[in-house]
Amino acid sequence: MDHQVVLITGAKGGLGTYVTQAFLEAGAQVVGSSRKIDDSAFPHARFTAIPADLTNARDAAQLAAVALQRFQKIDALVHVAGGFAGGTAIHETEDAVWDAMLNLNLRAAVHILRAVIPPMRQQKRGRIVAIGSRAGVEPAANIAAYSASKAALVSLVKTAALENRDAGITANVILPGTIDTAANRGSDPSGDHAKWVSPARLAALALFLASDDAAEITGAAIPVYGAGL
Repeated sequence: MDHQVVLITGAKGGLGTYVTQAFLEAGAQVVGSSRKIDDSAFPHARFTAIPADLTNARDAAQLAAVALQRFQKIDALVHVAGGFAGGTAIHETEDAVWDAMLNLNLRAAVHILRAVIPPMRQQKRGRIVAIGSRAGVEPAANIAAYSASKAALVSLVKTAALENRDAGITANVILPGTIDTAANRGSDPSGDHAKWVSPARLAALALFLASDDAAEITGAAIPVYGAGL
């Protein structure tokens, strides 16, 4: 990944931290974004923090514009940012939850794709990797808003692959089961953590999909369920 400029959204989150570290270790110039982030989050010469709220289209456009101004290109987007809410049946799920899930898991992705695809098309090359969820293809009870928003993300990424294959751009989405992060352990302390998905291995897969070795992989929705299969 030497000399590659990689934009990582949700860079400061539980999985995002692993993804950011993996790309830095691989030699990439990383632009890391979260709602609140600064350069001290990853004290590394090749890390630049740009805070942004991707549910706001202007923030997403500004994020891409600043990255392009500083580094003249964006070789890869790794879209980790998202959110989860659940615990109620469809008929009990309030509008605010639907709005939040659609904003965090769909609209944020739309905004950042709309910002990075044009410069990628201009440079005739790009890698787009999004973190979806197993729930996006295998819904479960009482998480309808989350599942639906992640299903929409899968459709969005596959469409991006179709629309941009003529420009040397690949777009793929990773579908993890429950990820073994501190936040997930805190919300489910009695869960079988041995069956949860390793964030380090998810980061390694994202790194591969953003590399030249994955140039022929596009439009894929890749399940990573671990021992929880």
